[in-house]
Amino acid sequence: MIPYLKTFFAEKDLIEQNWTLTDEQGATHIIGSAVVLDHIAIAPLAEQEAIANVIRRIDYANGNVNDFLQHLAGALING
Repeated sequence: MIPYLKTFFAEKDLIEQNWTLTDEQGATHIIGSAVVLDHIAIAPLAEQEAIANVIRRIDYANGNVNDFLQHLAGALING
C-alpha cells in the first residue's frame, strides 16, 4: 500500500464497518471495511493513487471515508 494510505488508515483508526450490499445480479453480500482495505493494499499503484486522491478530498472536507469504502465494497462485489 502506498505510504499516504498506510499513514491515513493508521492515524484514523477507523472502526470496522460491515455492509450488506446487493450486487447487480440481485445476490446479497456482507462485506467489511477490512476486506476493502485488503483489496486496496493489493490494488495496482495507479488505482491506489486514485483512491488516495479521493480520500484526500474527503479528509479535507471532513467527510466520512466509510461512505467511500462502502462505495468501493460495491465495486468489489460487482467486479
